[in-house]
Amino acid sequence: MKHLVILTGAGMSAESGIKTFRDANGLWEGHDVMEVATPEGFAANPELVLDFYNQRRRQLFEVKPNQAHLDLAELENNFKVTIVTQNVDDLHERAGSTNVIHLHGELLKVRSTKNENDIKTWKTDLVLGDTCKKGYQLRPHIVWFGEDVPMIEKAVEICKTADILIIIGTSMQVYPAAGLMHYVSENTPTYFIDPKPSIDSKESLTVIAEIASVGVKRMIELI
Repeated sequence: MKHLVILTGAGMSAESGIKTFRDANGLWEGHDVMEVATPEGFAANPELVLDFYNQRRRQLFEVKPNQAHLDLAELENNFKVTIVTQNVDDLHERAGSTNVIHLHGELLKVRSTKNENDIKTWKTDLVLGDTCKKGYQLRPHIVWFGEDVPMIEKAVEICKTADILIIIGTSMQVYPAAGLMHYVSENTPTYFIDPKPSIDSKESLTVIAEIASVGVKRMIELI
Protein backbone atom coordinates (compact mmCIF):
# COMPACT_ATOMS: atom_id res chain seq x y z
CA MET A 1 0.00 0.00 0.00
CA LYS A 2 1.49 3.31 -1.06
CA HIS A 3 2.23 5.88 1.62
CA LEU A 4 0.76 9.32 1.00
CA VAL A 5 2.32 12.09 3.07
CA ILE A 6 0.13 15.19 3.05
CA LEU A 7 1.39 18.57 4.26
CA THR A 8 -1.41 21.05 4.98
CA GLY A 9 -1.53 24.73 5.91
CA ALA A 10 -4.03 27.51 6.47
CA GLY A 11 -5.54 27.21 2.98
CA MET A 12 -6.77 23.74 3.93
CA SER A 13 -9.16 25.14 6.55
CA ALA A 14 -10.00 28.45 4.88
CA GLU A 15 -13.13 27.07 3.21
CA SER A 16 -14.41 25.98 6.62
CA GLY A 17 -14.37 29.61 7.70
CA ILE A 18 -11.17 29.59 9.70
CA LYS A 19 -9.17 32.67 8.85
CA THR A 20 -5.64 32.25 7.59
CA PHE A 21 -2.88 32.82 10.11
CA ARG A 22 -1.92 36.40 9.34
CA ASP A 23 -2.24 38.99 6.64
CA ALA A 24 0.47 40.85 4.79
CA ASN A 25 1.06 43.49 7.46
CA GLY A 26 1.82 40.94 10.16
CA LEU A 27 -1.49 41.21 11.99
CA TRP A 28 -3.50 38.22 13.14
CA GLU A 29 -7.16 39.23 13.26
CA GLY A 30 -6.22 42.73 14.34
CA HIS A 31 -3.46 41.77 16.76
CA ASP A 32 0.27 42.13 16.32
CA VAL A 33 1.49 38.53 16.16
CA MET A 34 4.30 39.43 18.53
CA GLU A 35 1.68 40.25 21.17
CA VAL A 36 -0.32 37.04 20.89
CA ALA A 37 2.05 34.44 19.44
CA THR A 38 5.33 34.74 21.34
CA PRO A 39 6.50 33.75 24.83
CA GLU A 40 7.34 37.42 25.40
CA GLY A 41 3.81 38.47 24.53
CA PHE A 42 2.40 35.94 26.97
CA ALA A 43 4.73 37.12 29.72
CA ALA A 44 3.80 40.77 29.10
CA ASN A 45 0.01 40.32 28.88
CA PRO A 46 -1.17 36.79 29.60
CA GLU A 47 -4.84 37.78 29.80
CA LEU A 48 -4.75 39.20 26.25
CA VAL A 49 -3.11 36.05 24.91
CA LEU A 50 -5.49 33.69 26.73
CA ASP A 51 -8.49 35.66 25.48
CA PHE A 52 -7.15 35.61 21.93
CA TYR A 53 -6.94 31.81 21.92
CA ASN A 54 -10.26 31.50 23.74
CA GLN A 55 -11.85 33.29 20.79
CA ARG A 56 -10.07 31.00 18.32
CA ARG A 57 -11.21 27.96 20.31
CA ARG A 58 -14.82 29.13 20.39
CA GLN A 59 -14.74 29.74 16.65
CA LEU A 60 -13.52 26.19 16.09
CA PHE A 61 -16.77 24.81 17.53
CA GLU A 62 -18.76 26.88 15.03
CA VAL A 63 -17.11 25.45 11.92
CA LYS A 64 -16.93 22.00 10.38
CA PRO A 65 -14.62 20.11 8.05
CA ASN A 66 -14.91 21.06 4.39
CA GLN A 67 -15.04 18.71 1.42
CA ALA A 68 -11.25 18.67 1.11
CA HIS A 69 -10.90 17.37 4.68
CA LEU A 70 -13.49 14.68 3.97
CA ASP A 71 -11.85 13.62 0.71
CA LEU A 72 -8.45 13.28 2.37
CA ALA A 73 -9.96 11.08 5.08
CA GLU A 74 -11.43 8.77 2.42
CA LEU A 75 -7.97 8.22 0.93
CA GLU A 76 -7.28 5.94 3.90
CA ASN A 77 -9.46 3.33 2.16
CA ASN A 78 -6.80 2.87 -0.52
CA PHE A 79 -3.55 4.26 0.86
CA LYS A 80 -1.52 4.57 4.00
CA VAL A 81 -2.02 8.26 4.80
CA THR A 82 -0.09 10.53 7.16
CA ILE A 83 -1.13 14.16 7.46
CA VAL A 84 1.41 16.65 8.75
CA THR A 85 -0.42 19.91 9.37
CA GLN A 86 0.64 23.41 10.32
CA ASN A 87 -2.96 24.06 11.41
CA VAL A 88 -3.98 24.06 15.07
CA ASP A 89 -7.62 23.10 14.42
CA ASP A 90 -9.00 19.55 14.67
CA LEU A 91 -10.83 19.49 11.33
CA HIS A 92 -8.72 16.68 9.87
CA GLU A 93 -9.61 14.48 12.84
CA ARG A 94 -13.28 15.43 12.73
CA ALA A 95 -13.36 14.53 9.04
CA GLY A 96 -12.13 11.05 9.88
CA SER A 97 -8.36 11.16 9.29
CA THR A 98 -6.68 8.87 11.81
CA ASN A 99 -2.99 9.75 11.51
CA VAL A 100 -2.47 13.50 11.99
CA ILE A 101 0.66 15.24 13.25
CA HIS A 102 0.28 18.84 14.39
CA LEU A 103 3.52 20.75 13.89
CA HIS A 104 2.33 23.94 15.57
CA GLY A 105 0.24 22.52 18.40
CA GLU A 106 -3.50 22.17 18.93
CA LEU A 107 -6.17 24.67 19.95
CA LEU A 108 -8.04 22.03 21.95
CA LYS A 109 -5.07 21.27 24.18
CA VAL A 110 -3.27 23.21 26.89
CA ARG A 111 -0.03 22.59 28.72
CA SER A 112 1.77 23.58 31.89
CA THR A 113 4.01 26.62 31.72
CA LYS A 114 6.51 24.66 33.80
CA ASN A 115 6.48 21.31 31.98
CA GLU A 116 5.86 21.34 28.24
CA ASN A 117 5.11 17.60 28.31
CA ASP A 118 2.23 18.08 30.78
CA ILE A 119 -0.49 18.39 28.12
CA LYS A 120 -4.24 17.98 28.50
CA THR A 121 -7.34 18.31 26.35
CA TRP A 122 -9.18 21.59 26.93
CA LYS A 123 -12.43 22.64 25.25
CA THR A 124 -13.55 25.63 27.33
CA ASP A 125 -12.08 29.07 27.97
CA LEU A 126 -8.64 29.11 29.59
CA VAL A 127 -8.15 31.87 32.17
CA LEU A 128 -5.54 33.06 34.64
CA GLY A 129 -5.73 30.77 37.64
CA ASP A 130 -6.23 27.59 35.62
CA THR A 131 -3.25 25.52 36.70
CA CYS A 132 -1.66 22.13 36.25
CA LYS A 133 -1.60 19.66 39.16
CA LYS A 134 1.62 21.22 40.44
CA GLY A 135 0.10 24.70 40.54
CA TYR A 136 1.66 26.26 37.46
CA GLN A 137 -0.43 28.35 35.06
CA LEU A 138 -1.68 26.55 31.97
CA ARG A 139 -1.05 28.03 28.50
CA PRO A 140 -2.29 27.19 25.01
CA HIS A 141 -0.58 24.14 23.51
CA ILE A 142 0.58 26.24 20.56
CA VAL A 143 4.08 26.60 19.15
CA TRP A 144 4.79 30.32 19.29
CA PHE A 145 7.38 32.26 17.32
CA GLY A 146 10.82 31.68 18.78
CA GLU A 147 9.90 28.29 20.24
CA ASP A 148 11.12 24.89 19.12
CA VAL A 149 8.87 22.75 16.92
CA PRO A 150 9.00 19.45 18.82
CA MET A 151 7.24 17.38 16.14
CA ILE A 152 9.51 18.45 13.28
CA GLU A 153 11.92 15.51 13.62
CA LYS A 154 9.07 13.00 13.50
CA ALA A 155 7.70 14.81 10.44
CA VAL A 156 11.09 14.59 8.73
CA GLU A 157 11.24 10.82 9.27
CA ILE A 158 7.72 10.45 7.87
CA CYS A 159 8.56 12.47 4.76
CA LYS A 160 11.48 10.15 4.07
CA THR A 161 9.00 7.27 3.68
CA ALA A 162 6.62 9.03 1.28
CA ASP A 163 5.68 7.32 -1.99
CA ILE A 164 3.65 10.40 -2.94
CA LEU A 165 3.88 13.88 -1.39
CA ILE A 166 0.87 16.21 -1.40
CA ILE A 167 1.08 19.84 -0.28
CA ILE A 168 -2.18 21.72 0.29
CA GLY A 169 -2.88 25.33 1.21
CA THR A 170 0.56 26.36 2.34
CA SER A 171 3.16 28.50 0.63
CA MET A 172 5.95 26.28 2.00
CA GLN A 173 7.87 29.50 2.64
CA VAL A 174 7.99 29.34 6.45
CA TYR A 175 10.65 27.19 8.09
CA PRO A 176 11.10 24.64 9.54
CA ALA A 177 7.91 23.28 7.88
CA ALA A 178 9.05 24.49 4.46
CA GLY A 179 12.07 22.22 4.62
CA LEU A 180 10.00 19.05 4.86
CA MET A 181 9.49 18.69 1.12
CA HIS A 182 13.25 18.30 0.70
CA TYR A 183 13.30 15.08 2.72
CA VAL A 184 11.27 12.99 0.29
CA SER A 185 13.22 10.76 -2.05
CA GLU A 186 14.31 12.30 -5.34
CA ASN A 187 11.66 12.08 -8.08
CA THR A 188 8.87 11.30 -5.60
CA PRO A 189 5.60 12.35 -7.29
CA THR A 190 4.57 15.62 -5.62
CA TYR A 191 1.30 17.52 -5.91
CA PHE A 192 1.12 21.18 -4.84
CA ILE A 193 -2.41 22.54 -4.37
CA ASP A 194 -2.80 26.27 -3.82
CA PRO A 195 -4.94 28.94 -5.54
CA LYS A 196 -1.90 31.19 -5.91
CA PRO A 197 1.04 28.81 -6.22
CA SER A 198 4.53 30.17 -5.76
CA ILE A 199 6.05 27.53 -8.06
CA ASP A 200 5.37 25.92 -11.44
CA SER A 201 4.96 22.30 -12.50
CA LYS A 202 8.15 20.48 -13.46
CA GLU A 203 9.25 16.86 -13.82
CA SER A 204 7.78 15.01 -10.80
CA LEU A 205 6.02 18.13 -9.43
CA THR A 206 2.41 18.80 -10.45
CA VAL A 207 1.01 22.20 -9.47
CA ILE A 208 -2.79 22.51 -9.16
CA ALA A 209 -3.80 26.17 -8.92
CA GLU A 210 -7.11 25.67 -7.11
CA ILE A 211 -8.67 26.06 -3.68
CA ALA A 212 -8.37 22.99 -1.49
CA SER A 213 -11.77 21.38 -2.20
CA VAL A 214 -11.34 21.61 -5.98
CA GLY A 215 -7.64 20.82 -6.00
CA VAL A 216 -7.94 17.73 -3.80
CA LYS A 217 -10.55 16.20 -6.11
CA ARG A 218 -8.32 16.84 -9.12
CA MET A 219 -5.32 15.37 -7.32
CA ILE A 220 -7.27 12.22 -6.42
CA GLU A 221 -8.20 11.75 -10.08
CA LEU A 222 -4.51 12.00 -11.01
CA ILE A 223 -3.22 9.49 -8.47
